[in-house]
Amino acid sequence: MADPKGFLTTPRRTPERRPVDERVQDWQEVYTGQGLLPIVSAQAGRCMDCGIPFCHAACPLGNMIPDWNDLVFREDWVAASDRLHATNNFPEFTGRLCPAPCESACVLTINADPVTIKNVEVAIADRAWAEGLAVPLPPERHTGRTVAVVGSGPAGLAAAQQLTRAGHTVTVYERDDRLGGLLRYGIPEFKMEKHHLDRRLRQMRAEGTRFRTGTEVGGDLDAHRVIAEHDAVLLAVGARAWRELPVSGRELTGIHQAMDYLTLANRVCEGDLASSPISAQGKDVVIVGGGDTGADCLGTVLRQHAASVVQLDINPLPGWDRPEHEPWPVYPRVFRISPAHEEARLLGRREHWDTAEHGCVPLPGPQGDIRVFSASTFCFEGDDDGQVASLHLVGVEPAGRRPRVGTERVVPAQLVLLALGFSGPEHTEGVVPQLGLGLDARGRIARDAAFATTVEKVWVAGDAGRGQSLIVWAIAEGRSAAAAVDRALRGATCLPAPITPTDQPLVV
Repeated sequence: MADPKGFLTTPRRTPERRPVDERVQDWQEVYTGQGLLPIVSAQAGRCMDCGIPFCHAACPLGNMIPDWNDLVFREDWVAASDRLHATNNFPEFTGRLCPAPCESACVLTINADPVTIKNVEVAIADRAWAEGLAVPLPPERHTGRTVAVVGSGPAGLAAAQQLTRAGHTVTVYERDDRLGGLLRYGIPEFKMEKHHLDRRLRQMRAEGTRFRTGTEVGGDLDAHRVIAEHDAVLLAVGARAWRELPVSGRELTGIHQAMDYLTLANRVCEGDLASSPISAQGKDVVIVGGGDTGADCLGTVLRQHAASVVQLDINPLPGWDRPEHEPWPVYPRVFRISPAHEEARLLGRREHWDTAEHGCVPLPGPQGDIRVFSASTFCFEGDDDGQVASLHLVGVEPAGRRPRVGTERVVPAQLVLLALGFSGPEHTEGVVPQLGLGLDARGRIARDAAFATTVEKVWVAGDAGRGQSLIVWAIAEGRSAAAAVDRALRGATCLPAPITPTDQPLVV
């Protein structure tokens, strides 16, 4: 145990965010000083080294959290890096992007503030890179077997790195012009600057992983040919079939899917475009959807200097405290303030809502929050040129989401962003129909307990088989699927397999 009294004497302290008026003028990361000492060491000392560490169960990767908390407290960064990388290929990604279900399962959370597990993790990862600890690990010998990994998101990259280190010759196929999948074009720079991704890709190249960008398996490259040329094929194509909003006026100009919008904004940051063809500058914006993608859109909208912005969430307003039906250690639905929502509140980007007249539920929390809960889109209206001009919303009942009579409201909108999530992999064209892959009842690629699909020599990992999920689940699936492929190729494997496709998270 790091500090026997740390959880009693040391209050929880998280990294500071850069000032709002500063950070909305650029695309740099919101947080600063995530690895500052002695702050991180003291926070790691709050870990109680529980006899039954529930943080392990909540982490799909099985991160040995108490172990590296103790090592960070003792400032043994070399051993902490080794222990962290033993279970996580990309801790600098998860430390920035994971919502940290491990913290919700921390035993301290029962009656106090949890350990800052996520911040300790990213501090270890950044320190490892700064001190040259994250070195390439090429295999000592090659097996002579070849593996194709289709998709370069977190699941595909994790699987590719594991299989390369096991001695297989691995080629990653990516249909976009750059590697990274949603890490590259779906995650805004202010959440994770892309040099973190590029640095890890350089490590993978040095280990021997091969990459082919601008190549769509099932499109310009026949999927059957890929199977014929490799001993195994692992599909990590993600869940890119986004959910639609089939209401009147959806065809109007100015209504876009969130991922199209975010991709263009990221391409501006990459230097491909001088400005985005879909810009929020000077416009009234409505974001439909209350999840993480909606928050990513919000932060991007603010950096493009929108005139106003409203975010609609069909779910009821969550409370500040853990509800009774979501007891510890599950990840609860409570009211959270993301950096983007903090920015919108302080910049005064919320329209004032007359709740007495219109019945829509506003946020009774921090003044000026732009979210509206229990609200559903009824229809869109446009101008004579076919451009969206307004959105009609209606309040809904918490149970059954039935419209509430007399709650319709018209909101001005020249830009509407649909952030409604994803239903599964694209299956009307591409690799899924070309190979005739089976699908389950939810539209995901069907697989067995060893991640194998209905097609011989083909496995699947990540969102394509699991459905839309967290980055930490994608990496865990990539590692486990790599172990399954290695076992099929060699009869046995030394690669760790943290999960199986039947595992259920402690996230409700």
